[in-house]
Amino acid sequence: MLKFYVLFEHAAGYALFAVREFEEVGMLLPQVEASVTDLSRFNSVVKLVGFSPFKTALAALESINNISEGVVPEDLQLFLDSCIPKSGKKNKVVLGVADPKLGASITEALNIKCDHTGAIPEIIRGIRFHFHSLVKGFTAKSSGIAQLGLGHSYSRAKVKFNVNRVDNMIIQSIALLDQLDKDINTFSMRIREWYSYHFPELVKIVPENYMYAKVAKLIKNRKELTNEKLETLEEIVMDSAKAQAIIDASKSSMGMDISPVDLLNIEMFAARVIALADYRKQLAEYLRSKMAGVAPNLATLIGDQVGARLIAHAGSLTNLAKYPASTVQILGAEKALFRALKTKGNTPKYGLLFHSSFIGRAGTKNKGRISRYLANKCSIASRIDCFTDTPTNIFGEKLRQQVEDRLKFYETGEIPKKNIDVMKEALEEAAQVIASIEQEKPKKKKKKDKKRKSEVLENGKENGRVENGVTEETEEPKKKKKKKSKNLDEDE
Repeated sequence: MLKFYVLFEHAAGYALFAVREFEEVGMLLPQVEASVTDLSRFNSVVKLVGFSPFKTALAALESINNISEGVVPEDLQLFLDSCIPKSGKKNKVVLGVADPKLGASITEALNIKCDHTGAIPEIIRGIRFHFHSLVKGFTAKSSGIAQLGLGHSYSRAKVKFNVNRVDNMIIQSIALLDQLDKDINTFSMRIREWYSYHFPELVKIVPENYMYAKVAKLIKNRKELTNEKLETLEEIVMDSAKAQAIIDASKSSMGMDISPVDLLNIEMFAARVIALADYRKQLAEYLRSKMAGVAPNLATLIGDQVGARLIAHAGSLTNLAKYPASTVQILGAEKALFRALKTKGNTPKYGLLFHSSFIGRAGTKNKGRISRYLANKCSIASRIDCFTDTPTNIFGEKLRQQVEDRLKFYETGEIPKKNIDVMKEALEEAAQVIASIEQEKPKKKKKKDKKRKSEVLENGKENGRVENGVTEETEEPKKKKKKKSKNLDEDE
């Protein structure tokens, strides 16, 4: 005889239901779907066997975290062990679960056969719909409050998993960096065109945008430019000949005269462009520091900005780590890929990886080969960064050297080291670094403990309460601990 049970995890606790005549129910799946919304009909299908409420909100959060990872909590093990009878030759027991991972863990821990297919999803849907009516002393309002509270705490815990290694900041900063590049370029072109009405010769002497804005802000009216400003011009331009050329050109310029109000607007706009360019430098430094903390190996391998663009395009570092190397290779070239597939043309060789210096250095024949090799190393680096506990850039340096050796191999034919040998060296170096970090931690704790003990002894000596090298204050907590241990033994 087959006995069928269904496990339902609620925010208030675990509930176990017995399904009546499951073989008939399994055959009549459309009737089960129809009876889900009707409580009187659904009561004939399902009967509550046991309910184990959570004692605190913390216990509920721990249990939901364990269940989401496919781990069976101790409370759930005890509850199932006490409520479900052991299956034998005559009586077979099957437990219906929503999550197949949890079902596999229950089978391993308690040797209960679990199933998640057929009519089980519909039965669980019905239990979820009528749960407040199936359990006594439970209302729809209290059920909603419990679910809302647990949902908030679960989401908050997921968001706050690691503050120092959050890749959201990298995604936002690289997007802002790209936007700033576009804006600074647009504004610089505007200031060149605007100031060229007054001093057109300056564009040929100072072609760089940032430097041009600084020079325009300093000169203002070209007729007022004298040799007194030569030193400050040299500091900006970093070239004495160029500074002198600017002064000479200002004396014989073909530009039109300009009013003080127009010059004031040009000066304000130039100051804004300079401020934006300075902020862009600060943002680049911030991105470098964030990449060093979140993805040091990826940043060492292909640079901060290219690595950040890969993370941003994938959505997160975890998503990037899940991608195969073939996907990483064409990230950013999706339009070209689908166009090539539609027209049956050649697929793209690279996407965002094109901005890496390795592909620029490779020959035209080897660009596709080096991009494929680089994508492979990027996927390895992103996985190491995502799943390692102590982030280091040792693997990134080794992977970068491998790409350098591969470039040499394409040019000269020099055979590079094998990947196994390189990874062994990297693992040994990483193990030494981690060991040195771990050795430093307990030393600090021991020093603190010694200091505390010495302070207690000194305080005891001053108060005159030291007996056989131990103070009365230190003896009291020991006695309390002994009492607690005795009580625990008695309870057991």
